[in-house]
Amino acid sequence: MNIDGVNETAKFWAEKVLIVTKDYEVKGYICMPKTGKKNRMLSDVFNSSKRFISIKQAEILYKSSLSKRTEFHDFIQLKIDEIVFLRLAKEN
Repeated sequence: MNIDGVNETAKFWAEKVLIVTKDYEVKGYICMPKTGKKNRMLSDVFNSSKRFISIKQAEILYKSSLSKRTEFHDFIQLKIDEIVFLRLAKEN
């Protein structure tokens, strides 16, 4: 996979995820250092002491206002406490 700023030879994994909060659905890439086991990456996000996660190539859908257009951002940070649901998303 090759997203902006992350390539196959980088020291980071990038996983495409779907994140649901009370107000938003966010699709994008979570980047984590290549330490430990890759299959533990998402649980490591929640078990760390960090309060925010960084998401690259974010696509944001407002759940409360479906008439609002989807927003696209190169980079966002999301407060972990706001996450209701997080799972891996399929690559397009």
